[in-house]
Amino acid sequence: MTIREQLEEREVKYLSPYAALSSRTKGRMKEEPQCDIRPVFQRDRDRILHCKAFRRLKQKTQVFLLPSGDHYRTRLTHTLEVSQNARTIAKALRLNEDLVEAIALGHDLGHTPFGHAGERALNSVYHFSHQKQSLRVVDCIEKEGKGLNLTWEVRDGILNHQTAGHPHTLEGQVLRLSDKLAYIYHDMDDAIRGGILTEEDIPTDIRKVLGSSCKERLNRMVHDVITTSMDRPEICMSPAVERAMADLRRFMFDNVYLNPKAKGEEDKAVHMIEQLFDYYMKHPEALPEQFRKSLELTDISREQVVCDYIAGMTDSYAVKKFQDYFVPESWKI
Repeated sequence: MTIREQLEEREVKYLSPYAALSSRTKGRMKEEPQCDIRPVFQRDRDRILHCKAFRRLKQKTQVFLLPSGDHYRTRLTHTLEVSQNARTIAKALRLNEDLVEAIALGHDLGHTPFGHAGERALNSVYHFSHQKQSLRVVDCIEKEGKGLNLTWEVRDGILNHQTAGHPHTLEGQVLRLSDKLAYIYHDMDDAIRGGILTEEDIPTDIRKVLGSSCKERLNRMVHDVITTSMDRPEICMSPAVERAMADLRRFMFDNVYLNPKAKGEEDKAVHMIEQLFDYYMKHPEALPEQFRKSLELTDISREQVVCDYIAGMTDSYAVKKFQDYFVPESWKI
């Protein structure tokens, strides 16, 4: 018996009857030999961790555009915090930690530079959503267009990680909630650090239910998910905590996500992305070789290829390309 088979046997004996088992995966898009050491979901986690798109998350906006402080979240640190929330919940519920971690590490790979501002910009010129783009990254952009060939369960979790999504595994449901818990926690923490809000600005009724600090609120919400979902075939929260979380999320939209002080530069970012899109549509020869080759395929539009390239840019790279194309350089002898 291989190490992988021993680990798969351990899952059968230990995990919840509602957990997704590695040995019962619905499989990959292309069949391939099994690893002798790692079960399939662990192997997917490793593939995502080592891919280039994952490394680029460190220079992509979470909420604050190009923050000057060292301690504001980026898309990478957001991803890691989502992963930690998901693993904590999955371990307590005896679900498959490898699966929730793989989904967590891959869920935002398709996010644009400049966060949701970049996503809005691409959606205004082409029907774009970051969850579908994350799936494109792992299916057909990474590894020079070959993709990562992930399992059905990981791909399903990535595609359905937003609030309106409907993941088919409990691990995917854990990730969908963990994503929300993470950004509510850390975006509030960053907003307080940046002087956008103070703790006292948060409505009293929300603080009574969830707690009077970012740490207390995250702890309360994670505990509530675990206790409410224990030994049940769905991942959920108690009505009172779910209402308070929804109220806090609305408060965040009104006071942080739409706050001119925090988001005043977003119009510039949107303009930059739109200009880059227009430039590459008119000058496809400026695209890297991998994307030029994609233009030769009959089942993909030029708009999609340009979106693929721009969505993969980091904030700083997008600024550099905009400067290259639209900002004149100083004359040099």
